[in-house]
Formats: sequence, C-alpha cells, structure tokens
Amino acid sequence: MSRIAPVLFCAAVLAGFASPAAAGLSVCNQTDHPAAVALGVYDGTEWGSQGWWAVGGGDCMEILSGPLIARYYYLYAVHREVGGAWNGNRSFCVGQGQVHVVGRGDCVARGFDNKRFFQVDTGGAPD
Repeated sequence: MSRIAPVLFCAAVLAGFASPAAAGLSVCNQTDHPAAVALGVYDGTEWGSQGWWAVGGGDCMEILSGPLIARYYYLYAVHREVGGAWNGNRSFCVGQGQVHVVGRGDCVARGFDNKRFFQVDTGGAPD
C-alpha cells in the first residue's frame, strides 16, 4: 500500500459531517478498499471503545448520531483485505466482531487487542 492512501483517509476522517438538523460523527474512506473503523471515547465517566464499522471504498458512514458529548474522539482503521492501518499514539482495547469495551487498560489480560488510535479534535462542536 502506498503512503499516500493513509493520508487521504485520515484527512477525510477528521471531519464530522451533518446537516443543520442533525448532529453526529461521520467517517469517510477516500481509498479504493473497504476499511474497518473503531472509535475510542471518554463519555465523562469512563473510557471505552467500540468497533467495528465497515466503511466501503469511496463511502462515508455515520458512526455516532446525536450531539457529540466530547471534544476529543479517537479513531483506528484497518484495511482488512489489503493490510495497512491508520493509527496514532493513544491506546485502546479492541476485539473481534461488534464489540464495546469499557476501559483502556489491561487489554490483553481481558482478552482484547491493544491498538493505537489517533485523536480527532472536534473543537467542541456538536457535529
């Protein structure tokens, strides 16, 4: 995989798109290959992660609906078919299939993988 593809995906994923009547967080995949996306967030009480959303090549998908409750969200994405990942410097736990994980520590001991997510700053916007 070329080094340009992750940059295109990351640039697209940093923007939340919503109409004035709606709020939420959408992820856009500007590559030609489907990607699996996981989300990490602090809900005001505890850290957690959720996954996986399948975002087709060239598609966008809303992964959170309603007003955003946090300023920072964390994303990790992987091309399951061709390899390669978009990661960062924040650790979160992820599992296989649809999963919601509470907490960020002791991932392996709890039966999860530890992945490095990148930070998305919403600037405090509701979408």
